[in-house]
Amino acid sequence: MNDGKISVRYARALFLSALDRQILDRVYADMALISEVCRVPEFRELLESPIIRPSKKSEILQETMGDRIDEITASLIRLVVKNGRESYLPAIAREFVRSTKEYRGITASVLTTAVKLDDETRKQITDLIADTFKTKVELKEIVDKDIIGGFILKAEDNYIDASVRNKLRKIEKELKSKSF
Repeated sequence: MNDGKISVRYARALFLSALDRQILDRVYADMALISEVCRVPEFRELLESPIIRPSKKSEILQETMGDRIDEITASLIRLVVKNGRESYLPAIAREFVRSTKEYRGITASVLTTAVKLDDETRKQITDLIADTFKTKVELKEIVDKDIIGGFILKAEDNYIDASVRNKLRKIEKELKSKSF
């Protein structure tokens, strides 16, 4: 079975169960936590290791997450480990978060700038994205001095690179392509 399909199916089942039980916010927080924990390289190694027994993985996951997660999330983790699909846990968490944002009508956007934005500019950009996509916006800001100036915006499947670095790269490419 396709890896993406596996993650989507588990995430979808959890999403529908959480929605049905009216605990979507709680499970969303759990899956965001799992997503963060899965970014730790040693934790990823644990999940992907064929040497560590599933019972030991379940025990470690239970100790790591403890009482911080809802029972429905804990039961999903136990099921995933029981079925030998624990390496898909990060993808399941990502898919659940994505599905929840989609359900709530939230567009996750990433804005990269050379300097930190002031509140007024941030609000203008957020409003522009909200008007363009007719959605709520969750804006993540990244400061990257290497882009020199301008911005790079990723919203849904759209990518706008209006950085000085990109413009300089285009000019350089154009100059190199012309023979003198």
